[in-house]
Amino acid sequence: DRPCPRSHPRTCMKCGQGTAALVIRVGDPFCRACFRDYFVHKFRAMLGKNRVIFPGEKVLLAVSGGPASSAMVRQVQEGLSREAAKRLRFVPGLVYVEEGAVRRQSPEQREQTLAQMETLLQATGFPYHLVHLEEALELPPSILQPGPERAGTSGPSYKEAVDSFIQQQRQDGDSGTSLPGHSAQDGPAAPPAAPGLPDAARTQELLHSFESAGTATAREELLEMLRTHLIVQTARDRGYAKVMTGESLTRVAIKLLTNLSLGRGAFLAVDTGFTDQRHGDVMVVRPMRDYTAKEIAFYNLFFSVPTVIVPPLFTKRREKLSIHQLVERFLLGLQEEFPSTISTVYRTGEKLSPEPAKASSESQRCLLCLCGLDMDGGEWGGHWG
Repeated sequence: DRPCPRSHPRTCMKCGQGTAALVIRVGDPFCRACFRDYFVHKFRAMLGKNRVIFPGEKVLLAVSGGPASSAMVRQVQEGLSREAAKRLRFVPGLVYVEEGAVRRQSPEQREQTLAQMETLLQATGFPYHLVHLEEALELPPSILQPGPERAGTSGPSYKEAVDSFIQQQRQDGDSGTSLPGHSAQDGPAAPPAAPGLPDAARTQELLHSFESAGTATAREELLEMLRTHLIVQTARDRGYAKVMTGESLTRVAIKLLTNLSLGRGAFLAVDTGFTDQRHGDVMVVRPMRDYTAKEIAFYNLFFSVPTVIVPPLFTKRREKLSIHQLVERFLLGLQEEFPSTISTVYRTGEKLSPEPAKASSESQRCLLCLCGLDMDGGEWGGHWG
């Protein structure tokens, strides 16, 4: 019958006045206003610290409808507004990969999900692109080779790009648009109606490919690779130099242990780092990797960020869980008892990011993930050979 000792209101640690609405970590209570400032600042600081996105550059945001990618889109929307203290200066576009076939959704359910996602994407006012996972079967062979590097040693520095952008803005007289550098080639914010679902033969071919993968782990890996190839190819076709994805700190920590379990420890930096340059002409950027799933969930709740929930990847009855699911359950279970578990894994992974294997020719590069094959033993050969 005694009251809970933690039920009394706490004061915000930042402003010292407001009543805390959320405790991020033990001893870190925030009121709503301060939590929003903290969330926004972390996103801008991540982009500002790394300086890989140049002013006026076209950036494709990969949106799944989940909490992290939806929060990422909201941050970009607010960062491009006139009221923002430090405005973002790139030109955004959105892409959504529809995966209903491998998630065992009926055609009616797939169309319903597409309609929900299109409503969400249209509300942003950004150009968007809807693609189906079946389209991965029609990708050109060139997707299996990295494109020519755009930002090499001879490319402009970040400072030069900023100076050039400011000079161009002055020449244009600052037209007052909220999307700097937005050109007519990007098309209207709302493109024509979404294309219909792929024909049944294509869907069956895709399902056959997934059924050929013998385990749930292999299907998880196949889905991720096909999705990545589709997003990168969309970026290339539409002229986007960068792709933003919404992996959170929680997802990165799970990916770290999953990679180790799958024997991909040599590619931790590529698969979980802030930047991923394996594709050459298109750089993948992960600006949400400093946010925990808890922070993202409460931000979306407090500030009404819309999301679309899709079912998980289909698994057969009595089939063993995938390594991805086992690692996720293990880490989230530990996190309940030891709140620093996920952040510790993440920070440790930051220190254990070796230089990935280099590929001097295409024969030394994996055809699926485009990483250099770590076939040369070197100093590791004595440990693992």
